[in-house]
Amino acid sequence: MKQKSNTLTKAEFDVMSTLWDINHSATVHDILEHFAEPKPAYTTVATYMKLLLEKGYVNYFKVKGEGKTKIYQAKVTRTEYTRQAMAGVKKDFFGGSLRSLLNFFVKEENLSDEEIADLLSTINNEQASVSIEEEKTL
Repeated sequence: MKQKSNTLTKAEFDVMSTLWDINHSATVHDILEHFAEPKPAYTTVATYMKLLLEKGYVNYFKVKGEGKTKIYQAKVTRTEYTRQAMAGVKKDFFGGSLRSLLNFFVKEENLSDEEIADLLSTINNEQASVSIEEEKTL
């Protein structure tokens, strides 16, 4: 039996991204309201919500007296998903090497000197933050 992938397809990501943008519980109708024209069909979004539920990205609840309406909540934040997806890219495409991943993007994106300087500044600031946190725990 084929094991289901836990990675989101482009369409699933679009629906999940809309739910993250709403930033609270939402029905399929709520999610549809946030899509640009041409909007997908209600049944299409409902199918994607079912898939997201099966993959463990959302859960739902029903409100008593509201009939069959399901109200969905994200179980995974955008940051958590991005971290998971990027870890997969790093592992699958770059043998787990962050250096190889960064080298690839620096070369492929033709970064300007200013963009490279900005990246280096970010790295240096993060290293400084880690050093400060380590000193606090000593």
